[in-house]
Amino acid sequence: MGSSSDAIAALDRRYERTLAELIEFARIPGVSADSFDPCEVERSAEFVAALLKDAGLYDVEILRLEGAHPYVVGSRLDAGPDAPTALIYAHHDVQPPGRAERWETAAFEPTIRADGRLYGRGVVDDKAGVMIHVAAIRAWLESVGSLPINVKLIVEGEEEIGSPHLAVFLRAHEHRLASDVIVLSDTANLQTGLPSLTTSLRGLVVCDLTVRTLSHPLHSGMWGGPVLDAASALTRILARLVDDQGVIQVPKVFDDVSELSDSSRARLEALPFDAALFAREAGLVANAELAGEVNRSVYERLWWRPSLAITATETATLAASANQLIDEARARLAIRLAPSQDASRVAGLVSDFLKRDPPGGAMVEVEVACASGGWSIEPEGPAFDAARRALQAGFETDAVEIGCGGSIPFVAPFSEVLGGVPALLLGLEDPICNAHGENESLELGDFRKACRSAVYLLDALSRVTL
Repeated sequence: MGSSSDAIAALDRRYERTLAELIEFARIPGVSADSFDPCEVERSAEFVAALLKDAGLYDVEILRLEGAHPYVVGSRLDAGPDAPTALIYAHHDVQPPGRAERWETAAFEPTIRADGRLYGRGVVDDKAGVMIHVAAIRAWLESVGSLPINVKLIVEGEEEIGSPHLAVFLRAHEHRLASDVIVLSDTANLQTGLPSLTTSLRGLVVCDLTVRTLSHPLHSGMWGGPVLDAASALTRILARLVDDQGVIQVPKVFDDVSELSDSSRARLEALPFDAALFAREAGLVANAELAGEVNRSVYERLWWRPSLAITATETATLAASANQLIDEARARLAIRLAPSQDASRVAGLVSDFLKRDPPGGAMVEVEVACASGGWSIEPEGPAFDAARRALQAGFETDAVEIGCGGSIPFVAPFSEVLGGVPALLLGLEDPICNAHGENESLELGDFRKACRSAVYLLDALSRVTL
């Protein structure tokens, strides 16, 4: 009978091939956002399906729901009825590349640089997350011939646009999901080389705001003064949303924000924090100050409190601007929710606030593009103990427990469908990876350690009762 050491040896022997597969995967521009070619997301799904089959999974299938980007599923369930079953989740779609001129190398030409990082769109979010589990499964099957536990893999194709068809997927395929634990690799580590278990996620509300003041543009000299332009009306509305510190001013938004439990606060206070390093890794310009509720720690603001950002505005470009009063202006708002908050309630509050007392009687329309809740869990029990052991073995340092300021719509609905089974959120991002931004990157040392941890996790889960 083989062991995890045999699987680790197999993993190490083919590490360069695994890295080459990741690079090939990252060349596929599988952007799920509107206006990008959906055929590339389809091609990405086909690549994943081939990976899963080659790794040794059974029942590999590309699931196509009407109007949705494709999911890929596969399983290996021959560990026996007494062995636990893990549902492993990742996603294969990626964010738009952003501004081409800001990339030092092309977004979809993944490049290893001298700093030991692989650069390219999707390399860390979340194609490396797919690859670490493929690599671990392949290592066990090549060295031992079987897996220590039963596994099911789901690789989603539209996580980056808020998983809009997740509810449909759950209803259609609930019978395929039964498991004892969820394993997800789409979160972050607190620091490079420091393995982290994520125990909370913020929710997300996205609102698209359109403001109209005119039926058509007007000459700004002939009409400016008595006639309000849409861009000015828009900025007045946006200015109401937060105070000078950036704290949300929409009434009642904070009413369902829960205070931290004693255990959560103790974990938070035990984490290392360097304000200067945080500012540097964020890329703050000189003299920029941190925003938000100054009476709360940065990690609490980042993981456990709501925040609001204006993520897009549309008026006229500088290059195409004229001396005109603009007739229509638009903005997109992203409200990150505390894990306890009701997304539908917040979406309603923000929508009503945006439409209230429009400047100069402007026409204001609000469309809620996304409203998904957050999630949190107490990291206690055998599954979390197994994860800590696996992370320590793979990274050779003890894991910490953190929150995440981002949103992963998959986690809460799947956990509920499976009766509240433990969810292990294990990440690969680090503070400087720039996921969603230009020059996204993956620290290759952490990638290798995460692959090792994934090997150890399959073994560790086989040794506990879930």
